[in-house]
Amino acid sequence: MSAQGDCDFLVKRARELVPKDPWAAKAWLITARTLYPADFNIQYEMYMIERNAERTSSAGRLLYDIFINFPEQPVVWREITVITAALRNDSQDKHALFLKGVFETLPGPVQCQMLLKATEQCFNTLEKAEMHLLLLKRFPESVVQHGVSLGESLLEAENMQDLDTPVNCYRKLFVCDVLPLIINNMDMRLPASLLHKYMHKAAEFYIGYVTRGPCADAQLPGPQEGGGLKSPGKGRGQRGVIDGLTEKSSLVAEPWERLLEIVGSVGLRCEWQGEKGTRTYSELLQRVKELCRYLPGLEGENFSRCCAQIVTCSTLVLFRSAHFYISTVQPSLFQGHNSLGSTPWVLVEDLSSVFHDIEPERLSGKHAHKKRKLADGREKTMSSDDEDALGKGRGRHILVSKTEMPAWTETLEHFRTARESWDLLHSHETLESEFNKICAAWKTESWLWFRIFLTDMIIYQGQYRKALSSLVQLSSLQPQQSQNTHTSASNLETHRALIQQASCHYALGEYRLACEKLLEVVSGLVPQTQEATKPSEEQTRGRNKAKKGNDLRLVPCTSKDILPFCLQLMLACFKLRAFTDGSRDDLSLGHVIVLLQHDWPQGETLFLKAVDKICDQGSFQYENFFNYVTNIDMLEEFAYLRTTEGGRVQLELLPNQGMLIKHHTVTRGITKGVKEDFRLAMERQVSRCGENLLAVLHRFCINEKIILIQSLP
Repeated sequence: MSAQGDCDFLVKRARELVPKDPWAAKAWLITARTLYPADFNIQYEMYMIERNAERTSSAGRLLYDIFINFPEQPVVWREITVITAALRNDSQDKHALFLKGVFETLPGPVQCQMLLKATEQCFNTLEKAEMHLLLLKRFPESVVQHGVSLGESLLEAENMQDLDTPVNCYRKLFVCDVLPLIINNMDMRLPASLLHKYMHKAAEFYIGYVTRGPCADAQLPGPQEGGGLKSPGKGRGQRGVIDGLTEKSSLVAEPWERLLEIVGSVGLRCEWQGEKGTRTYSELLQRVKELCRYLPGLEGENFSRCCAQIVTCSTLVLFRSAHFYISTVQPSLFQGHNSLGSTPWVLVEDLSSVFHDIEPERLSGKHAHKKRKLADGREKTMSSDDEDALGKGRGRHILVSKTEMPAWTETLEHFRTARESWDLLHSHETLESEFNKICAAWKTESWLWFRIFLTDMIIYQGQYRKALSSLVQLSSLQPQQSQNTHTSASNLETHRALIQQASCHYALGEYRLACEKLLEVVSGLVPQTQEATKPSEEQTRGRNKAKKGNDLRLVPCTSKDILPFCLQLMLACFKLRAFTDGSRDDLSLGHVIVLLQHDWPQGETLFLKAVDKICDQGSFQYENFFNYVTNIDMLEEFAYLRTTEGGRVQLELLPNQGMLIKHHTVTRGITKGVKEDFRLAMERQVSRCGENLLAVLHRFCINEKIILIQSLP
């Protein structure tokens, strides 16, 4: 029998004995190894027996022997691949832990050599990168030699794949795992340009990650070809190679904090002014604000370094604060938010002073009875303080209901911080140029959430014409899911831009355009089925005290809040036309009276001013009166105007009433038949006082749409 035949016989005999008498099998192989020390099959069979019995120490010693003596055997590399896969896996599976233990028994130099050679055996980019990363983590001294090359290979692979997002498996592995090893290794001497490049790559990834849309894949985009790396007992696709891809929420923990750590480390290495490496985002902004004062006096390298510090820090603060603001204002844009429970908000002109910005006039004595009655209802809300508001810069405030937005302080502070960062980045030509380069590289023009912030900021700055242009452009960036979803929530988000356009047109004095947008919104709303409730105490706080300046308000994009706002803005549009000195416009005045019913008795002063105007005119014609006026106080006042004490005002409130008066005039100017018709109509109208007011006003907007628009210039 040949030597090879003897070896095969001994191995076969040992395998047969393993189930019956493992110790005998082991003795056979020891004998075989003594006789044939250069035979691979004998030593590999010895290793497999110890491996299957999960005897860590002996398996480790035998693995060391076959790795040293038979490094070219394919079966050895298959086994090493299984072990290294277990090392990369966080699984606590018993067998995986055993394989890790086997590896730990190997001497350090052998471990390093094994990982290096295992890396060379890999042909898949991600698999090779993970093997390299395993080497760098276990042997930090190898970072100097392999760190940058590993990072560049990942970035190159990302470019070759032509992925449409920085949030992909290559960038994730580079940013979250490789980059911290590189920038925290003080033995590496890297140029500032390379550090800035890596920091911007990290920032782009983290910002893209936290702002990804709700339809983003749970797995990060990766290679398009099939295949993948084998883990112990299971196969994994290449897109799932990186740990944590199956959990959306735990893929990257605390991304903003991780980014801040990278900025701190890079700042220290690039010798940024005053950089401690442990700053908060607020401290970053405060520091660069101070640096901006010294920027004009710097030149050369100092100027470039200072600009890089200012632009990087301000940009990150800007995007972080803008993200936090938009995550409250329009949370459904981001992954992790329940679209059914997320309420969008819209920044619009504050209309709290719509009832108070006319010059108060002394009410005539004939209205004293009504003044007292209306005042009785008002006294219940006059004792409250001003509505909660936070406004800084340019003398404008943003008002918001504290009960509806619990985190209102933080939200508005983030809005202020983002605006401040934006202004800082545009305070110097060089800063603006460098910031624009970052925006171009990151393609921020396609970030819907950031465009929404910029639009709100433009509105805050009072650049309404520019804001209207931006709102039109936003429609092209709306996510496809919103266009294909016909839920009430998606409809309300669609209304958001229309409401802001109406608000901007109003601020520009373009009342007809404002009214057109508002009526478009109202036509898509369904009024509440229950009777409208009176405004809460907090909602009335800002209305009981006229405010100076041109404030803004954040309004929830809910059906409950949108319709009242639209009604109030239409009132503001018609009010100026109705009360223009020296002119008469009964149609606009009638629209004002109808709209004043909402929020009653907030509009008591304005209503009584309308009554005074009617009295001064001596007559009033509005044939839609009995279709839409159901407020008992208003009905009483108009009934009073017909009496002798009320001034015998000629009221044409019934359809075709003017025709009847012309044909049947009597000494008092009113026919007995018309007077009777008015009395009966008023009695019927009193019976309608219990109708759903919002439904009445909604019907008014729908039925009288053409007249309403034509009534405005």
